[in-house]
Amino acid sequence: MFDVAPSELLLVAIIALIFIGPKDLPFALRTLGRWIGQARRMSNHFKAGVDAMIREAEMAEIEREWRERNARIMAEHPDAEAHDEQMPASDDGPQMEPIGRAGDSAAASQAAVAHPQPETLPTSNASPVSSTDETESDEPQLPLSKSGETKS
Repeated sequence: MFDVAPSELLLVAIIALIFIGPKDLPFALRTLGRWIGQARRMSNHFKAGVDAMIREAEMAEIEREWRERNARIMAEHPDAEAHDEQMPASDDGPQMEPIGRAGDSAAASQAAVAHPQPETLPTSNASPVSSTDETESDEPQLPLSKSGETKS
């Protein structure tokens, strides 16, 4: 931005120290910093305003081009809307069904084949847990102690 050499900065600092004095130099530098900060904020605000105006102008130009192209296409194909309404719905390929629809046994059997339930292995001295017990409760049913035994 500014081409200021270090020797020039040193000269300015010495002159400021002589004319302002060592006592008031920190206050002068603080004031100078505030002015520079305020100037930067104003320039950033101005830049943001110019950028917003440019974006709005570009959007208006893009919208104008879109309207012109749309009008040209509509002029080239005036019966396109009526043609779309007369077209029957295509029956090409399988149709997708929503998941979880009540009474859909085909989807349920496909899900069972794709994701079979794991078999439950019996633990020692415990009765095997059936798959119907798992659907009734989310927690596994494990015996806490052997049946018929009492603690002494």
